Amino acid sequence: MATLFIADLHLDASRPAITTLFEHYLASDEVRHAQALYILGDLVEAWIGDDDDAELPARIAAATRAVRDAGVPVYFMVGNRDFLLGETYAQRAGFTLLDDGTVHAIHGTPTLLMHGDLLCTDDLAYQAVRKQVRTPQWKAQILAMPLAARRAFAAKSRAESRAHTGSTQESIMDVNPGAVADAMRHAGVTRLIHGHTHRPAIHDFTLDGQPARRIVLGDWYEQGSVLRVDATGSTLRNMAAG
Repeated sequence: MATLFIADLHLDASRPAITTLFEHYLASDEVRHAQALYILGDLVEAWIGDDDDAELPARIAAATRAVRDAGVPVYFMVGNRDFLLGETYAQRAGFTLLDDGTVHAIHGTPTLLMHGDLLCTDDLAYQAVRKQVRTPQWKAQILAMPLAARRAFAAKSRAESRAHTGSTQESIMDVNPGAVADAMRHAGVTRLIHGHTHRPAIHDFTLDGQPARRIVLGDWYEQGSVLRVDATGSTLRNMAAG
């Protein structure tokens, strides 16, 4: 059986076709017969709290819970768009929550799992904002706001994020090789799987004299990027490409 990885789906009511693709994929034989499904962050475009009463969170929970009920563990790691997701929704959706930087043995190989944004250390402005919004005090303040206010705040934050992305050099928003090496050394692994950068690829390199591999998951803005790992190796594909 294969272990499956997805990230950066950015599901949003404004892109219903991607939500439908996600639901169909989770109902597929590949997923229902997998060893496990990992979702490494940014499942949605913006998460405003586990109490969101919109249709999309309900659809997502129904799809992921069905996978879990079929006997396939569903592991979830928050990203920069859904870091407010908590235990209440995780139970509803059948998620097992993972900390960023978790190491799991994937078909016998210890593998570091990250969303990926912590590796983009050259983007100093982003890292400063990330540090601020991940504090318990900031999260509590946001979650205390009415749903309508949180929706407006999320829309404003997305606009600011797009402006930052548009005005920042692409190289700055990519991972820093030194940060990658440090994270892998600290975890004691030679394989890393992450998302966030939307640059799907399998990078083979040398880490302290040993063969190492970094696998980057693609996004789902226009197509579905899936990593399949089994005893024979790793395959990264876009479902829209066949």
